[in-house]
Amino acid sequence: MIASAQHAKAGEGPAQVRIVQEEGRYRLLVDGQPFHVKGAGLANGDQEELAARGGNSFRTWSTGTDREEVLAMLDRARRNGLMVAMGITVGNERHGFDYDDADAVAEQLQRIRTEVELYKDHPAVLMWVAGNELNLEYSNPAVWDAVGRIADMIHQVDPNHPVMTTVAGFDAKLIDLLKTRAGSLDLIGIQLYGDIGELPGKLRASDWTGPYIVTEWGPTGHWESPLTTWQAPIEDDASRKAQLLQERYERVIAADTKQGLGSYVFLWGDKQERTPTWYGLFLPSGETTPAVDAMQYVWTGRWPDNRAPSIRPLRLDGRVALDSVTLRPGVSCEARADAEDSDGDALSYRWTVLRESTASTIGGDREDVPPQVPLRMDEDGKGGLRFTAPEAPGNYRLFVEVHDGKGHAAYANLPFRVEAR
Repeated sequence: MIASAQHAKAGEGPAQVRIVQEEGRYRLLVDGQPFHVKGAGLANGDQEELAARGGNSFRTWSTGTDREEVLAMLDRARRNGLMVAMGITVGNERHGFDYDDADAVAEQLQRIRTEVELYKDHPAVLMWVAGNELNLEYSNPAVWDAVGRIADMIHQVDPNHPVMTTVAGFDAKLIDLLKTRAGSLDLIGIQLYGDIGELPGKLRASDWTGPYIVTEWGPTGHWESPLTTWQAPIEDDASRKAQLLQERYERVIAADTKQGLGSYVFLWGDKQERTPTWYGLFLPSGETTPAVDAMQYVWTGRWPDNRAPSIRPLRLDGRVALDSVTLRPGVSCEARADAEDSDGDALSYRWTVLRESTASTIGGDREDVPPQVPLRMDEDGKGGLRFTAPEAPGNYRLFVEVHDGKGHAAYANLPFRVEAR
């Protein structure tokens, strides 16, 4: 047996995590005490900030065998009072993994066994998350046989923690496959974005009566958002996203007290996915946005003492993104960002123009930030900007960040097109 969790305090053992059903209602218990997940998917965000805002858990997408790094992460979580849903990398068919290759499947199972044995006794471990969205662009149902064997193996090696897998949306056919081929899973992770309001109906239609956690949810996805006439997705501004987070949490996630065990909002940090701001609750430079304030409110019932600025949809020459703004090369344009700060903090504005992303990835696969376009810009410091449109025809996106000088910011962007006439 591989030694594990040597960084934990002397005398501390693994948390005893159970899912129980009482009076028709599922509950998650940690060392015998109810634990409702108030969590976030952790990227490059700060654990301490998550705990300070009222979170009690975070999830990861991979674990690996870098023992010192992972144990340091778990130790830090323990100090912050956070429990960790440990993500385990499981091969995706869309990335080339062949579930008819018995040797590859066996090698994967052994690798996962090693990871579980390394960390299973750390007191910050909450559960194991075997794979992420394995149902995206897949055709071989043998993947669920492999997931079932992974769950069986983990239960044998680690009887103290539940095992789940996560799915991108779901229907009756998928749930039937999980029940028949991976029936030893303790719960499932459900990942929905703009369509999260359909969750109650999906649960009924698929006949999933077991426990679940919403393991990803957040803003309306780029694949389900309105489009310009040239098919550029239109992103909500930071304030609209915060409003939607609060509404979706209260109306859907918190409302299910029968099967739902909590959620992990996406994403505690930042990442490029269609834009640098679409999914992260933080700016790439580290500032918190109104979405962080909204999560603090739904987790604790209290707004922060100093809130992020608010912003309204960006306008370009008096038009909004839904107007599919098209410009001629080199013309002078005017943009307007209307923002306010409820605390009276002085606001500063940062404007950039990027090429529109041409990435065609799915499932959160890695993307590069599109190149910035150097343009002549004259701003008035009060949310007004005059700039010269790019000379090269093509698709672009205008971004604005509004900073309050206290570590908080709001943002908005607007796609536009340059056409020679």
